[in-house]
Amino acid sequence: MPRAVRDVVFVDGVRTPFGKAGGMYANTRADDLVIRCIRELLRRNPQLPPERVDEVAIAATTQTGDQGLTIGRTAALLAGLPKTVPGYAIDRMCAGALTAVTTVAGGIAFGAYDVAIAGGVEHMGRHPMGEGVDPNPRILAEKLVDPSALVMGSTAENLHDRLPAVTKERADRFGYASQVRTAAAYAAGKLQPDLVSVATRDPEAGWGLATVDEAPRQTSLEKLATLKTPFRPHGRVTAGNAAGLNDGATASIIAAEDVARELGLPVGMRLVSYGFVGVEPEVMGFGPVPATEKALRLAGLTIDDIGLFELNEAFAVQVLAFLDHFGIADDDPRVNPWGGAIAVGHPLASSGVRLMTQLSRQFAERPDVRYGLTAMCVGIGMGASVIWENPNWEGGK
Repeated sequence: MPRAVRDVVFVDGVRTPFGKAGGMYANTRADDLVIRCIRELLRRNPQLPPERVDEVAIAATTQTGDQGLTIGRTAALLAGLPKTVPGYAIDRMCAGALTAVTTVAGGIAFGAYDVAIAGGVEHMGRHPMGEGVDPNPRILAEKLVDPSALVMGSTAENLHDRLPAVTKERADRFGYASQVRTAAAYAAGKLQPDLVSVATRDPEAGWGLATVDEAPRQTSLEKLATLKTPFRPHGRVTAGNAAGLNDGATASIIAAEDVARELGLPVGMRLVSYGFVGVEPEVMGFGPVPATEKALRLAGLTIDDIGLFELNEAFAVQVLAFLDHFGIADDDPRVNPWGGAIAVGHPLASSGVRLMTQLSRQFAERPDVRYGLTAMCVGIGMGASVIWENPNWEGGK
């Protein structure tokens, strides 16, 4: 007997403040960052009985050490969820947490779950991207990819090569704008409500408390113009127009809409469609473009229907490629209105839920907007895009 597909909603999301790799979380375990997020979700949503959580999916790109051992299961146990709650680990590099959400959403839509927790963690200070990996030599020997495909910064330089309209100066301007928008969001109290404070320890300074992101900085276009281009002599990718190396974690509650309303849980946004695609690994930053085209096609929408965009700023060129393709201005107020990863950081597998949490909060403030989008480029040549509907949309009332 065929099952009816259920509507899936994003209930709530939180994240730790993002730290610089080797910075404020140098002596904090990666799994403890995730545990802190799960516990905070349960604290903020007491109407959710812990035993009603059917699954915990946690992403990590470098699944070793304190990011290994099926972290979705171990983090669930350590966070105090009942032993009857299963969990698993997932990896899609930068889109890990985003994929954790879409994966559990499929189970919820099918009826296998009612409620799940999905998120991600990356402790890049303790586990640099690529630590311990052993790429098959055929990848390069048989010229399946160019060697630059295995270095994310080099793929950004390659994308610049293909898009001469995206100059270094333009990328710097976008990077500067990300810092400005993030500072304004902090000043307006937009980001703080979803930041989970984390106890930190320094062997010399003692105990501390992480309450804000460590990476944002005051800068200027003049300073950005002087930064080195580490991936290519006289290149265009710098620390000022790319996300840094970061530590941090995120977690979210995903549920069937009818179950969320039965339990009295908030409905932050409704899942509409999503798309994952593969692209040439040498220009992985272009991935969000065909991924978004796929998600739009599946939803029966056009880019003009999207009223808010949360685009991960792994590199400025990646976002600018997306904007140019869809005819959107660099300074369009719909795009990353509270800043992005160039300012706050990009702890790889955790970032997708940061995008979703911010979009959900913006939906609450914007009943005039019906649809929003979260999208990311993904290492080794992929793109990911998710379209969401605003339950507060005034046109639906």
